[in-house]
Amino acid sequence: MKSSIKKLTSDLLEKTISSKIIQAILASKKSSSKKIMAVGSLLLLLTFVLPLWNIQLEAPQYRTPLGMNIYINKIVDEAPHDIQNINILNHYVGMAKIPEHMPEFDIFPYVIIAMSILGFALALLGKHQLFLTWFIVMVTLGTAGLYDFYLWEHEYGHNLDKNAILKFTDKDGSPMGFQPPVFGSKHILNFVAHSYPGLGALSVFLSMGFSFIAFLLGKAALKEKITPKDKVLSDTI
Repeated sequence: MKSSIKKLTSDLLEKTISSKIIQAILASKKSSSKKIMAVGSLLLLLTFVLPLWNIQLEAPQYRTPLGMNIYINKIVDEAPHDIQNINILNHYVGMAKIPEHMPEFDIFPYVIIAMSILGFALALLGKHQLFLTWFIVMVTLGTAGLYDFYLWEHEYGHNLDKNAILKFTDKDGSPMGFQPPVFGSKHILNFVAHSYPGLGALSVFLSMGFSFIAFLLGKAALKEKITPKDKVLSDTI
């Protein structure tokens, strides 16, 4: 009888300790999930100081490529006078000047701030299902932003001045377009255009990645949730 009680007590103690260890692990996962979500939401703010995209143009008459960095609220030279020189080259084929301001520059900063605040609030709330919702919204906004970028490039490269000094046509006789690529490199006559994400875009991608990892950690913690200690006791007895 004493041996049975001793064994029962030992089993109960072992299960209780195991239960506490598992609870500590789950608490750690949930805490990590919230912290990762918080960091991910704050990463968005880096877009105010880091460029989203970089476009370069290799031209025979320039030793180094001409470039411009696109931020969420402005377009700036990669090197002094780069945009001015690009505009001079583009003028000959009838392309418009690179705009100093676009409507998106008035909208994007508010979107970034709103999503960052929302993401941080969700991190404090700690509901992992909402982390996934935030991730989906960010993917949707990012996709819309890239599509808008494509439309701007298409308009920029195809809406040409009919009175341009130089006129080029495709093989079918239609006016040649000078649209730079959204991503990658492209030969345009004797020029090469390069278009790649900047560090600001990388911070957005990392932000979305962090939010998805936070969701997975929160989901794993929920799946591994153990039974209450009083149920462990009843099962043991």
